[in-house]
Amino acid sequence: MSTETYEIIELSNGDVALRRAGHKGEPLVRIRFSDESMHFLRDHKVEVARAMLEAGIEAVQDIGDMEPEPFEEEVVDITEHTIH
Repeated sequence: MSTETYEIIELSNGDVALRRAGHKGEPLVRIRFSDESMHFLRDHKVEVARAMLEAGIEAVQDIGDMEPEPFEEEVVDITEHTIH
C-alpha cells in the first residue's frame, strides 16, 4: 500500500484539486463547479470536493482489491430458421 501523502488545494481559478503533497506540478484531479452548482454549495465547495475525492480514492482502492473475472466463451447456437 502506498504511503504517499496528498493534499487538496484551491487553485487561483477557483477549481479544487488533488495533488501530491510538496509537488508543485500539475494536479492529479481537478474539480470545477458550475456557477449554478456554486449557488447551492455556497461556502461548502471544498467540503463537497473533499467528499468527492475521498469517494474516488475508495473506489480506486476497491478496484485494486478486485480479482479479474475469468473470461468464459459463450457457446452460441447458430441454427438458421426461415421466418415468413
